[in-house]
Amino acid sequence: MSTSDGAFVTPGMALDLDGEVETGSGIGTTERGWIALRPGRVVISEGMADVISSGSTPRIPQIDEIIIGRVTRLHNKTAEIEILHIEGRDDADRTLDTFHRSADIFVSEIVDRFMPSPGDGMRTRDVVRARVIQSEPMVKASCKGNPALGVLHAICPVCGKFLSVSDKVADQNVTCSRCDYTGYRALSNGYGHGHILPEGVDLSELNRGGERWTPEMDGRLGHNGARPYLSPMADHRRGEDHEMPANKANRPVGRDGRPRREMHATKCTLCGTDTKVPFEPTPGKPIRCRDCMDKVKGGNASKEELSKEREVINEMRKKAEKEAGVKLFVGGIPHGASEEELRSIVEAHGEVRKVDIAKDKE
Repeated sequence: MSTSDGAFVTPGMALDLDGEVETGSGIGTTERGWIALRPGRVVISEGMADVISSGSTPRIPQIDEIIIGRVTRLHNKTAEIEILHIEGRDDADRTLDTFHRSADIFVSEIVDRFMPSPGDGMRTRDVVRARVIQSEPMVKASCKGNPALGVLHAICPVCGKFLSVSDKVADQNVTCSRCDYTGYRALSNGYGHGHILPEGVDLSELNRGGERWTPEMDGRLGHNGARPYLSPMADHRRGEDHEMPANKANRPVGRDGRPRREMHATKCTLCGTDTKVPFEPTPGKPIRCRDCMDKVKGGNASKEELSKEREVINEMRKKAEKEAGVKLFVGGIPHGASEEELRSIVEAHGEVRKVDIAKDKE
């Protein structure tokens, strides 16, 4: 009995098709003949047979599609959003697959103006509308190029109330009606209206695309890197204008703002000239200047030079071991023994640099 049009099939089920029918998607061939490769219904049209899946496929965002998402994480240069909806899809409630559940928005794709950190244009838990600019291997989106793209919903990071649009102060286009918070968001024309775009509303002028930041707002931007906007209250706890941590503030930086590598002075073990290396030299390990490194890698170093270097390294190792001293572990010491008593016993045999007494697990 031949397989009829509209028959429901499951993967592996044999299909009895007429010889004049060509096979399309969802149908494979084996030694037994034609079989179904996926669950669905057989559709025969114009001499072509296909197995059409009975269920909807995962929502994989395609390029130029419009997505609505919630900001879940802010990095130094990217904002990570969880995709909640793809506009124009019939299966809007279909769950996304694992690899396309989130999207990244680079800081330069938020608004048409200089912005050091994505946290300066949106905050965690903000709802945004964006356009997909890359779908594989990971989804990337942009909020530029259309006034309908941008932040749709934002809450006050201080008290949690919905932020209202304001045009009183430049570069502070949102304000809280409950407290004195003001800030900047890359607003969409649909801000405050959900996914519906109201007619006759244009909020793009409040974003001030292409304009320089005002001196007051420039001091609040994250020039020193992304501030900890991992929760809505993070910037309120530390303040809009806060000091960098001591371990990062004292770190030397270059002209591009990146940490500058600390150089350590030492001597080349091969030629003996003074040089600098970007790491703390380890006694007993080869340390070569740039010319000697190229010389050794190119195989141009002679046996005499390498033998002489080995002697220098051995001397350095012996000297380091002598300066480091010897660590001794002594067991069976009474629990009430003090550091002074131990020092008085050991100092008769040599110099004591440090005494550690283990009395508990800590």
